Amino acid sequence: MINKRLLVKNLLAHNDENSFYDKKRFIDIGQKEGKGKFLKHVCALANSNPKSNSYIAIGVEDEDNKIVGVDFFDDSKIQNLVNAYLDNPPLIAYENIPFPHLPEGKVVGLVTIRSNGKVCSLRKNIWKYYGGAVFFREGSISMPKAFDIELKDLNSATVATIEQHARNNIELTLDGVIDFLNYRHKDLSSYYKVFKEQFVICWAGNKKKVKDKTYYSRVDIELINEQVKLFYSTLDEITISFTDNSFAITEYVQLGLGKEQRYFPLEKVKIAFKDNGTYQITAKLIFEPPQYDRKTLHHIYNANNALIQKIHKDRALTKAEVTDLKLVPATYLICYLNGFEEAKEQMEILKGLIKSREEAVYNNLKESLRILRKVRYN
Repeated sequence: MINKRLLVKNLLAHNDENSFYDKKRFIDIGQKEGKGKFLKHVCALANSNPKSNSYIAIGVEDEDNKIVGVDFFDDSKIQNLVNAYLDNPPLIAYENIPFPHLPEGKVVGLVTIRSNGKVCSLRKNIWKYYGGAVFFREGSISMPKAFDIELKDLNSATVATIEQHARNNIELTLDGVIDFLNYRHKDLSSYYKVFKEQFVICWAGNKKKVKDKTYYSRVDIELINEQVKLFYSTLDEITISFTDNSFAITEYVQLGLGKEQRYFPLEKVKIAFKDNGTYQITAKLIFEPPQYDRKTLHHIYNANNALIQKIHKDRALTKAEVTDLKLVPATYLICYLNGFEEAKEQMEILKGLIKSREEAVYNNLKESLRILRKVRYN
């Protein structure tokens, strides 16, 4: 088993960006430009490494390799995005890697790319890149290539050495468990469970019991062996279930208009552990969006737009409007789920307006965008 935190450190220490490794301060696959650039790099790294893994580390400064982190990001069917835009798409995984010095909720994103052995190309146009384009890595740059397209194995030995140096051991695993239970989450109910005598999952959160079900909020869940954060949220509630061979998380989201708030099951993630030292993660969207009267939603949607216009013009908000602003992300999400497609664009506009001035609203907006992303990619 590879300790992903060690792997990130070894990638940063081994070399600058090259034909099997790239680093980014952040990615934004919610916008066409960010999505296009991300797909270009995935395509180039897959073609440049047909027989070994390639990696993108996200949350790293380009100039000095400083690890600054990004927000926790669940992959939201990122494989579906790659499959939709690339021919001969590689297998891709996005993992959240915690580092001790980063603030709570910040991680390094690690994208692992595994070629299927065939030439990968863009299936259709996106941003300024044309369908049919093929990209390769030339040093630290992803470049289009039109002639002499041939997959060459140049990095397998180097990548294998880096991965070998990142192998886990019992000391690192025990240190990780003790740190999680006794230091990082000493103020929360914390637990651990060993699977197949090899894998250790730790989880922590505020615990509450409703009838015969136990719910957790302020949740943090990690697969300690690989230093991978499986789930993190300060807002949503979850239930946890496990057997000797599997660990499952069912995530709930709170939605509603005004005081009529309810919890809706969003997604179930199951980790199945195998006897051969491997595991498989599967995710199933189980969300049934709440439906509301369209006339009521039109009124709410227009009121939200008027509030955004007022912020855009830098006009002072009344006390009532400040209260209403906290509900805007969730109500825009409900509008989108009820057929108001333009609500997504309005959420992106709001994101740019409040990022540096309304932290609580910004956090609510990020959560609503995360749910929207899950629904869209499914």
